Amino acid sequence: MQDLKPIYLDYNATTPVLPEVLEAFNRYSSEEFANPSSGHALGKRVKQSLEKFREEVASLLNAFSEEIIFTSGGTESNHLSLLGIALTQGKGHVLVSAFEHPSVLNPVVKLLEMGFEVDFIPVNPQGYVEPDEVLKRIKRHTFLVSVMLANNEIGTIQPVEEIAKICREREILFHTDACQAVGKISVDVKKIGCHLLSFAGHKMYAPKGIGGLFVEKGVSLSPLFWGGGQERGIRPGTEPVGLIAALAKAAEIAKKDVNFEAERLNFLKETLYQGLKEVYPNLYRYGLPEKTLPNTLTISFVGKDGRKILEDLPEICASTGSACHDRKGSNTLIALKVNEKIAQGTIRFSLGRYTTLEDIERTIKFFQDYFV
Repeated sequence: MQDLKPIYLDYNATTPVLPEVLEAFNRYSSEEFANPSSGHALGKRVKQSLEKFREEVASLLNAFSEEIIFTSGGTESNHLSLLGIALTQGKGHVLVSAFEHPSVLNPVVKLLEMGFEVDFIPVNPQGYVEPDEVLKRIKRHTFLVSVMLANNEIGTIQPVEEIAKICREREILFHTDACQAVGKISVDVKKIGCHLLSFAGHKMYAPKGIGGLFVEKGVSLSPLFWGGGQERGIRPGTEPVGLIAALAKAAEIAKKDVNFEAERLNFLKETLYQGLKEVYPNLYRYGLPEKTLPNTLTISFVGKDGRKILEDLPEICASTGSACHDRKGSNTLIALKVNEKIAQGTIRFSLGRYTTLEDIERTIKFFQDYFV
């Protein structure tokens, strides 16, 4: 009898929590549960652990521990970056790429409503922001540029180092949404040269509901809400120490395994692509393989309907786009201006830690049987 266990190829949507990560969460939710702001012995002990966790997360990004602000996830980190910087400015010009995640694009709409000037940086047909396009759109009153590190739908890795250099030379703050990149590839905030960087735990085998924001020393942010002064007053509220412990453990594992996993997943990704290409030669591949996340393969079965394919193959857990978008259409594919037939046939396969060669071979076989 054929094994009908679903094959999970949607790791860009979310990842399972690793056992070691869950263990850390449980310990600091049930045993070491005290409030780190409490003045008694248990509270002080948890406070010390909290700062160790901050150091662990900072180490993954090659940042200083005091540059890490814990948040509820990528959405909050992106809001805090864009709105927090804008509120310190009062007015001015913001640049964002045209295919950012909704948690960047929607705050930008709020900035427009607040009277800020906003321009969108186009992307080329391969799915990349060209630094020259950023340079052309910078104005005298530009104070912030935001370009994601890796696109969540097609996996293209953006030239953020070049963009950051352009911004620094003009004393403009640069923010990058790295939620899809952290844990999948090496991310070094010093090498990038960014002022702010967002990341999310559930994209790197930690629980949902925890993430963080790198804020370079000297960068001022206005809080979006006010409370007890935690997280340097930038993100008040009692710290969810269990979730932070889990994030720190996930960061520790990612730092140790990221290069090996990237190589392994890239091999599996290319095996999947070649297998599907043999099954259905009329494939369109998004992005350049060498400049795309090692786990992400987004292709179009040109002339077919990607949603119908996945409906007909319930054994394959993949996506026709970002899980964070509504079903009205992908702003990434709109920004790329791809042909309607190509857009309609698009499927994103995103691989992860538990993906095996057997999974890839089974996936190819399912598609082979489907198209025969």
